[in-house]
Amino acid sequence: MAVSQINFARIDADVLLVGGGHAHVAVLADWIRRGVPQGARAVLLTPDPALRYSGMVPGWLAGQHEIGDGLVDLVGLAARAGVELVLDRCAALDPEARRVKTAGGQEIAFNIASFDTGGEGRGAALLGKDPRIVDVRPIGAFVERLAGLRASRQGLPRVVIAGGGAGGVELAFGLRNLAGAAPRPQVTLATGTSGLLLGFADVVRRRVAKALARQGIAVLEAEAAFERGTPVAGGQWLEPVDLIIAATGSAAPGWGRASGLETDAEGFIAVDAHQRSVSHPHIFAAGDVAARLDRALPHSGVHAVFAGPVLAANLRSVVGGDVPQATYHPRRHSLYILNTGDGSAIASYGPFSAEGRWVLALKHRIDKAWIAQYAGLAAKQ
Repeated sequence: MAVSQINFARIDADVLLVGGGHAHVAVLADWIRRGVPQGARAVLLTPDPALRYSGMVPGWLAGQHEIGDGLVDLVGLAARAGVELVLDRCAALDPEARRVKTAGGQEIAFNIASFDTGGEGRGAALLGKDPRIVDVRPIGAFVERLAGLRASRQGLPRVVIAGGGAGGVELAFGLRNLAGAAPRPQVTLATGTSGLLLGFADVVRRRVAKALARQGIAVLEAEAAFERGTPVAGGQWLEPVDLIIAATGSAAPGWGRASGLETDAEGFIAVDAHQRSVSHPHIFAAGDVAARLDRALPHSGVHAVFAGPVLAANLRSVVGGDVPQATYHPRRHSLYILNTGDGSAIASYGPFSAEGRWVLALKHRIDKAWIAQYAGLAAKQ
């Protein structure tokens, strides 16, 4: 298995995987177990040698995990699957000519392509420009930035988190319980006007609100923004602040809409129930970069994980000349477990909720099992 970083010769691929996200690691796992479909030449284009599992980042902040615990080894998986790995980023796509251009200027030709690049941060677009703003996306760069700040003299004494979804809430808990910090960081959570945990059951929202209050995390149900260089939310000045984390959801990468692929109103690649582009049948997409047109699905790692085996099955079908059949049918409710950073966690499953140390133990078991399955595949010789 070759790893390319700077090689301007054109690469020709039968199957091109763009992005090393949650769905594509399932595709690589399928190819390790069953072989690349039809012995096709396969290429993985991704900027990072490992996938950072976002679900373990709050636990890392709180000292429950080491920084390397939440990594999936993409280099090892690609090697085991017999897939050529190109460490670069997708910069442009021409679906008609079946070409991808990388940020480094390389061109990759393909017959079939699948995209699982994730979305992009939108902190500057929503909050304004300020050097203290750090986007959660991409998650790998976010963790590196936080690790650097933790190790610096500056530390993280005063933090504002913009975004009241599950990601923003867990980061607020993780930073409030930041391992090794004395005193603990002061954390403000600006949820936006939609409030805390939009779409979650009232019982879950109440539990989380109580836990935030108990830990001294200030909650402002207002949009964070900059006015004349000063961060504000709901008319309240947020200074002094050392770091502003934009946990404001995912933006679509610009190359998707620019390519001529059909997208939704926000620019995400429009796919059908089989994760197949509705405009270009030789293109597939999953995860945050995609939008199902047959049903509304939030951008969530939960759905990307479950879409992975479906994507693997359908890629195997189309490479073999068959029609894709597999479909991801989301359950009515999804299990979410919010790490509160203090040794406990809050579970959400539709209208049901639970809280306690046993819930955190369950989360750790689920997360570590997901990581372990890929670690085992990558390590086998």
